[in-house]
Amino acid sequence: MPEKERKKGRPPKHGGYSIMIPRGELPENRKYIRRFLSDIRGKLIKDIAGAEQNLTGPQALLIDRVLAKLGIIRCIEEACRETGVIRDGQLVPVLRENYISYCNSLRLDLQALGIERKKTEEIINLSHYIEERYQAKEGSPEGGITGGRDHRKEEENE
Repeated sequence: MPEKERKKGRPPKHGGYSIMIPRGELPENRKYIRRFLSDIRGKLIKDIAGAEQNLTGPQALLIDRVLAKLGIIRCIEEACRETGVIRDGQLVPVLRENYISYCNSLRLDLQALGIERKKTEEIINLSHYIEERYQAKEGSPEGGITGGRDHRKEEENE
């Protein structure tokens, strides 16, 4: 079984790991990711502490880690969008080996920062609502929650 001829030159890289290096630069075609990360950083700070000076040390550290992981994730996604997710009949190695780990780690960091799904409001029990509304109408001098006339009393008088 002859091996496929390998193309000469460097294999394509997604550039995500350059974000992890303190002075690392994003690949030239991915500069827009830096703007995206800057925007996300501002939004995270606003949601968590209101202003950067209100962040605790651990919060600042977690936000930096969130941004690094998010940068890697976005670079991986963009590279896969350009080159495809299947190579030689298999999922590209970066998706197979790293992508899910970064996504899960990012999710855990966001949970540690206190960013969770908004809790839904309690489901209203319709019978309790109606009962409370009529009790409020009977006890209210102006005729109920919405004001106006009490139609039940008018019907009794007719």
